[in-house]
Amino acid sequence: MINTVFFDLDGTLADTAPDLSTALNQILAEQNRLPLPLETIRPTVSLGGNAMLCHAFGIDEDDHSFPTLRDRFLTLYRGCLADATRLFPGMDEVIDRIEADGLGWGVITNKSSWLTEPLMQELELDHRAGCIVSGDSTAQRKPHPAPMLYACQLLGCKPSHTLYVGDAQRDIEAGQRAGMHTLVAMYGYIAEEEDPAAWGADGFVYNPLEIIEWVRNHNQAGSNITT
Repeated sequence: MINTVFFDLDGTLADTAPDLSTALNQILAEQNRLPLPLETIRPTVSLGGNAMLCHAFGIDEDDHSFPTLRDRFLTLYRGCLADATRLFPGMDEVIDRIEADGLGWGVITNKSSWLTEPLMQELELDHRAGCIVSGDSTAQRKPHPAPMLYACQLLGCKPSHTLYVGDAQRDIEAGQRAGMHTLVAMYGYIAEEEDPAAWGADGFVYNPLEIIEWVRNHNQAGSNITT
């Protein structure tokens, strides 16, 4: 029986791509480069800021300019953190239903806490989430299972009784390695060349409301088995 649902943040709980794209295009402009369309940036968001920069500038993290670009990008992003970011359509209802059903919920993200915490405040979810585990909350980040296990520790739940929803392969891998059930958020930031079917998740959801349906079906099936 699932008693707790955990969400990835970018591309699963909230649509952060517009503000991240704004920051990325600002730094491109500062470097006298042409802006990139949102459609080009969007699939890279769940891979993290480093991947977004490398994609936009055609460099890797070993490039001598990368640290300066990264720091500037993050500064710009912090300045527009929640200008256009919104929960995905239906996610507010998902959270309401989770709470109404007496389930716990939280967020596990690789985003650093100095960005995660103010964003959750802006979304007015910081006092509703049972826990918020950021990329620097544990020594390792996803796909390592440490953040997942830490979240379970904070909420006092067993991984086998939890569900993790994410839109990147590392989300699913982290959840599996921790012993959680996993769902792929197909509405998130998934590039065309990726193959979510190969990630080994327990299921796929194409809009947030399907998460509630999946949990209820899973728990109903478990209840039938025990009775």
